[in-house]
Amino acid sequence: MTDTIQSFFAEWPRAEQAGDVARLDRLLTDDFVGTGPLGFTLPRPAWLARFGQGLRYDGFSVEDLQPHEHGDSAVVLGRHRQTGSFGGAPIPQVLQATHVLTRDGAGWRLAAVHMSFVAGTPGAPPLPAGARGRGPADDA
Repeated sequence: MTDTIQSFFAEWPRAEQAGDVARLDRLLTDDFVGTGPLGFTLPRPAWLARFGQGLRYDGFSVEDLQPHEHGDSAVVLGRHRQTGSFGGAPIPQVLQATHVLTRDGAGWRLAAVHMSFVAGTPGAPPLPAGARGRGPADDA
């Protein structure tokens, strides 16, 4: 199914974008929990129920993957780029995310995801006055 981290991140975004609850059911661990950018947590049943409650993706991808494997576990940083709506309201277009994956007999599965806003991007809070973004110039 998802024998590499890369194959997991090829399949999971497609399942999210399609609202494919059956496929997501196979890709999440039994004790999965997601933390949204406002700090709310969703256990597995609530995560799977989002699509029946008005979540719709027009686009969903995970970019800039930075995997850190530790045996049968991995912490993978990445950036969600998404368009869509929840209950008719637009969703944030860019989120930074930390994904925790575990490998079992079926391959890699998602145990947790924690998302945060990227300030100044559509749907996120603005950068605070005087704040600068993180980039190479900021490290000098």
